[in-house]
Amino acid sequence: MMQTRQPILYSFRRCPYAMRARMAILASGQTVELREIVLRDKPAEMLAASPKGTVPVLVLSDDCVIEESLEIMLWALGRHDPYGWLAAAVDRSEMLELISACEADFKPQLDAYKYGAKGEDEQRMLARERAGVFLASLDERLSSHDFLFGGSARLGDIAIFPFVRQFAFVDKDWFDAAGWPRVSAWLEGFLAAPCFLDVMGKVVRWEPGQAPVRFGGRD
Repeated sequence: MMQTRQPILYSFRRCPYAMRARMAILASGQTVELREIVLRDKPAEMLAASPKGTVPVLVLSDDCVIEESLEIMLWALGRHDPYGWLAAAVDRSEMLELISACEADFKPQLDAYKYGAKGEDEQRMLARERAGVFLASLDERLSSHDFLFGGSARLGDIAIFPFVRQFAFVDKDWFDAAGWPRVSAWLEGFLAAPCFLDVMGKVVRWEPGQAPVRFGGRD
């Protein structure tokens, strides 16, 4: 009998979109073949599956392609959700709305702050200030519970945390003193979480013909 091919995940370790996809796959117990890429030299196999050329990309066993990180998260957790990240007690539309605000409002300001050209300090600081509006809203949410949607982590936390991490480490000392103590504590909790540490293990760059790198799987 022919063995079914495992799904293939094209990923880049430090990409926040790829981070959240890997966290959901790991938490769900799904098994994929992990292909770590280099963004400046994307493999032809990935571009053939997804010409837009961004990570993560999940190629399922039937060759169906999922190109958006949030959709990969929902695919994985829809198959198995042992930690209740899609808990019915939480309004999923509310979580998706906050995730959308992170991507549409916070992420552009994060990029302008992190990647602004030399000599554009005024624009970078303005972007940092604008990003702070979103972070202040998260801090307010966290005033009544430890996570964004209650007493335990949900999809919204996992989907947003990697972007807050990226923002924080542009200037971590400034971030920690910026006046979002609850966001800082929430972030530190995720940075120390086994799920995050596991998905951040270094993987050699994928090359055609190499032995598959297995990622995830249930105990």
